[in-house]
Amino acid sequence: MPLIFDMLKRLEYRGYDSVGVSVITETNATPRLYTVKDRGTVDALRNATSFVDAYIGIGHTRWATCGAPLKHNAHPFTDCKNEIAVAHNGIIENYKSLRDELMREGHVFSSETDSEVVAHLIEKYYRGSLMDAVQKAIAQLEGSYALVILHKDERKIIGIRHESPLILGVGKDEYFLSSDIPGFLEHTNRVVYLNDDEIVEITSSGFSVYDTSGNRLEKKISEITWTIEDAEKGGFEHYMLKEIHEIPRAVQDTIRGKIDSSILELDFDAYDRILLVGCGTSYHAALYGKYLFEKLLKIPAYAEISSEIRNSSMAMANTLALFITQSGETADTLAAARNLKKLGAQTCAVTNVLGSSITRETNAVFYTHAGPEISVAATKTFVSQITALYLLATEIGVQRGEITKGLEAEIKNTLRILPSELNKVLSEPEKIIDAAKKLAGYDNVFYIGRGFNYPIALEGALKLKEISYIHAEGYPAGELKHGPLALLSEKVPVVAIATYDALYSKMLGNIAEVKARNAPVFLVCSENHDEARDMADYVIEMPENHDIVTPVLTVTALQLLAYYTARERGCPIDKPRNLAKSVTVE
Repeated sequence: MPLIFDMLKRLEYRGYDSVGVSVITETNATPRLYTVKDRGTVDALRNATSFVDAYIGIGHTRWATCGAPLKHNAHPFTDCKNEIAVAHNGIIENYKSLRDELMREGHVFSSETDSEVVAHLIEKYYRGSLMDAVQKAIAQLEGSYALVILHKDERKIIGIRHESPLILGVGKDEYFLSSDIPGFLEHTNRVVYLNDDEIVEITSSGFSVYDTSGNRLEKKISEITWTIEDAEKGGFEHYMLKEIHEIPRAVQDTIRGKIDSSILELDFDAYDRILLVGCGTSYHAALYGKYLFEKLLKIPAYAEISSEIRNSSMAMANTLALFITQSGETADTLAAARNLKKLGAQTCAVTNVLGSSITRETNAVFYTHAGPEISVAATKTFVSQITALYLLATEIGVQRGEITKGLEAEIKNTLRILPSELNKVLSEPEKIIDAAKKLAGYDNVFYIGRGFNYPIALEGALKLKEISYIHAEGYPAGELKHGPLALLSEKVPVVAIATYDALYSKMLGNIAEVKARNAPVFLVCSENHDEARDMADYVIEMPENHDIVTPVLTVTALQLLAYYTARERGCPIDKPRNLAKSVTVE
């Protein structure tokens, strides 16, 4: 039990409003299922629990997606006889019809969740073989699920995944199943990546993997190169601050070995448009990529939100579709990748996680190598995604003849020095901290930018709303007259991004419009440009650089601004309410 609680603690970034543990213990040689669970955090339940001796068990921590965060809705769920325990990530879409049928057959339910039906289905089919019962049960499930299952009379754990992550850890005389690698990395760096619709059976003597028809599969054991220390705070007050300070290293790792060599073995001349797809922060990276690809490649590029494009029926011939996802497990992005592939697109993933589901759904993969990111708010992974898009755009542009040798060298040299430029931003946070103390007193904020800085404005606003709970909206600066100006006053500040680029003079006009409405201006600008500085109430300066990479410096400053604002307001920075790190449900 202590080991399971430790593992759950490392997974709290995935959800933390309820938690539970089920283990098999023996009294006078009679096995029984022992379950403890409650609403609240891992530590709260751990401190309230009397541990029992057990060597096999499962645990779960979650955000409520079906049923309120109450004790009776917490996982694991058991059957009527208290013999079977099930923990579930995902959504059982047909749970209402299954529940109604099971209730007619006499099953009594104790929760409002979709997940409990799985325990009762397995109970219905159990005739002495947990594996047989699981196979029959999952044949009736519709939706997404990662399941781990116990039966008190069988000394094994069975796990299965379908459109939801589940990874096997292989230790020395011990085995682990987890939705993410940090759950067991303290104990082993040897992993087996399970594909959709694969079932793993773990016993004290080893593991076996099967398909849903019962055929045994051979699986490769891979080794993780990062350590559990990489996932610790390293002396920083919060994971988020640590991960912001890891941005220079993340950029360096993303470009290492790729800046002077071919990245993907694709014929880029075969495509007449590029589609970039993502959710949340990854969508902002996709939107940035749209501007980047159109500028460098002179080719139509489009950014789409995964949950919208996944339902498209448009023909995708001659289309290169890039799917951007930190975890590689985002449900809507996975569904979009499957759909666009069927529609004829050539698909490529940009992801941070080796062996994640997206890598098996696409034709090619670009790994960002940002390392583990524990804070729910994405920081270094966003910058790594942008860096990956620079490299991809450069390679495609060279292959298509749109980027000259001179421009290629200029871009690559800019990327090489980017980590040192980022360190300059991180080394002088005083003005950002001062601005954050002022920003923390407001309830509503607008972020504005043009061109490359528009997606950065969106991302800056997202970070502020995620972790400080201040209502923040990102807008293209040219849209101020089309609605937002009506909301500006001395009580509604504007964060204006005015780095020195081709649209700088237009941004000055927009800032003047803001000042005319008495709204405080928090300016993020390039060094030594007094026109913008003279119009601002608070100024955060960026090192002047190439216009396509200066926004990377800007977003790093905006991440720090959000962080220090949230700290000033006393918010739970690493665990913002109602959010989880990896959105594995639709």
